[in-house]
Amino acid sequence: QDSPPFKSLLGKLQWPVAGQLLNAFGDERRGASLKWDGVQIGAAAGNEVRAVHTGRVVFADWFRNLGLLIILDHGEGYMTLYGYNQSLLKKSGDGVLAGETIAYAGDSGGQNVPAVYFEIRHNGTPLNPSLWCAR
Repeated sequence: QDSPPFKSLLGKLQWPVAGQLLNAFGDERRGASLKWDGVQIGAAAGNEVRAVHTGRVVFADWFRNLGLLIILDHGEGYMTLYGYNQSLLKKSGDGVLAGETIAYAGDSGGQNVPAVYFEIRHNGTPLNPSLWCAR
């Protein structure tokens, strides 16, 4: 699919799942001096998690503290991460289209409530998803 470069989509991406932000980018993590590198979006277990942009799956497996995690490479150093899923629909190497369902929301990774952890990175640096996704 011909799609615009990720960097041109600041403020225009769709959120990966509908729901309320439970933790925002930069908030302090409970019980630690660490801050959130992404956002935690409350979502009913089983809700569809959609790719925010066209890309290729570079990781789809269990990851400590993030549970079932899928990572998409969008080119030019941009990646998105989707964690806490109850199941993954893609495997490493798969291509995905913007808006395609890639997983189902859940509470894997030791979460108390179903949610999706969502992170955007550029060359390894976390970016605030709230600036990238349409309000």
